Amino acid sequence: MCRLCDSTQPDLPCPTRRDILTTTAAGGAALLASVLLTGGAAAQQTALSTLPEGVGAPGRRTLIKGGIVLSVDDAVGNFPVGDVLIENGRILEVAASIDAPDAAVIDATGKIVMPGFIDTHHHQFETALRSQLAHGILINDGRAVNATNYYDTVLQKFSMVYRPRDVYINELFGGIAQLDAGVTTVMDVSQIHHSPEHSDAAIEGLRDAGRRGVFGYFEGWGEGARYPDDARRIREQYFASDDQLTTMVMGGEIYLPGYEKAWEIGRELGLPIALHVVGTFGMQPTFDELGAAGRFADDNIFIHMTGMSEQGWNYAADAGAHVSLAVPIEMHMRHGTPPIQKAIDKGMGLSLSSDVECTMSADMFTQMRGLITLQRMFANAAALEGVADFPDLMQPMDAIRHATIAGAEGLKLGKVTGSLTPGKAADIVLLDAQAINVAPLNNVAGAVVTLMERSNVDTVLVNGQVKKWRGQLVGFDIERLTSELAASRDYIFEQAGIEVDLFGEPG
Repeated sequence: MCRLCDSTQPDLPCPTRRDILTTTAAGGAALLASVLLTGGAAAQQTALSTLPEGVGAPGRRTLIKGGIVLSVDDAVGNFPVGDVLIENGRILEVAASIDAPDAAVIDATGKIVMPGFIDTHHHQFETALRSQLAHGILINDGRAVNATNYYDTVLQKFSMVYRPRDVYINELFGGIAQLDAGVTTVMDVSQIHHSPEHSDAAIEGLRDAGRRGVFGYFEGWGEGARYPDDARRIREQYFASDDQLTTMVMGGEIYLPGYEKAWEIGRELGLPIALHVVGTFGMQPTFDELGAAGRFADDNIFIHMTGMSEQGWNYAADAGAHVSLAVPIEMHMRHGTPPIQKAIDKGMGLSLSSDVECTMSADMFTQMRGLITLQRMFANAAALEGVADFPDLMQPMDAIRHATIAGAEGLKLGKVTGSLTPGKAADIVLLDAQAINVAPLNNVAGAVVTLMERSNVDTVLVNGQVKKWRGQLVGFDIERLTSELAASRDYIFEQAGIEVDLFGEPG
């Protein structure tokens, strides 16, 4: 049961369809026989009818066989043809060939087998606002075209009218959509905590998507808001154990009054502290003061890090803080120049994030290409200008590391996910290397970073459980969820007093 289940219509299946996921071990076309089959469900049935019997079943091992294995672990290595053995949701072995006659076998011929992508900063509550701010920047600069902007329009108008129901469907749909793109782990930055009920809905939506999620408890507005004090209840109620699919991060925005209390509570509860660090909002002096006071630590996740002083960077680097960049968004929305080279030169952990779908796509292929092309542009410009010590050019494998293991380490999940390492969770994606946009395969990392996109994500596993199979998401009534998201969009726009104008021009 989920928040969208209707007790007045008991024959209407739950749109998250947990029953499908828990019965996939049976195999065969009969899996969905008891479910009302719409077009989307029929496509799921067709895909699931080819799922080998026993994959993901308790007590049964799964062997991903004959794939092009990109482990993102130097100690494990890579294999032009290799196998990955899974047991109880964990990676048991990675090798050129594994003998496991009792295992359920996934044929990975022609597929790149690699760890799932990790997005370290995504505002999932904005899913219903997709492309609404495609033209927009962060704050109003006085030009008519920018009167509609992120701070005034999204945060101060749209977000203010969300009901818990809207929070839930936005969170859920955003998570499922990223599973479709091979993103198996996310830090959800949910700045929508207008009441404890809103917080509960955000957590439930994150959880019901069925992937590895880090719940970012950030601010809310209005009389019902209980941030940051409600963090204690949330931690005890939902995140008492760190050994679960969802974990928690404390938001501590230094441009908001009272951030000191949020930091205190976060560290009291043993939570990483994440915050946006953007020069546009005039936070450089506060950032420098915190660094000088020794307040930074390796539990900090600094998002964007644009417009900061050299001294501030040194404080952050010396403390072992992590940097999360959303390169396309930073370029597009006037955050400032993405500080890719600065983070690299300082030796800091650097991960990638999609940020806001109201402005741009939330897939990691877009992020990797944005990262590598911008870094190389600056390095190539320096080379052409005759600079002798111009930076090394980023390589495709570097971009993949930033999109996988670096994100895991930044979220304090480096021992759990981010690479195909024995003992880690089986968060795995299979990418189609025989597709028309990739074949013939000549370089694995190059193909992933420079050629691939969402359509190449063939199969996705989280904790050893299949979430996407042969190009089809499984376990969700996508048609109903799409309808629910559209209804939420209609409500949000109406309550905010903004018209949905498909061909309207801003300004």
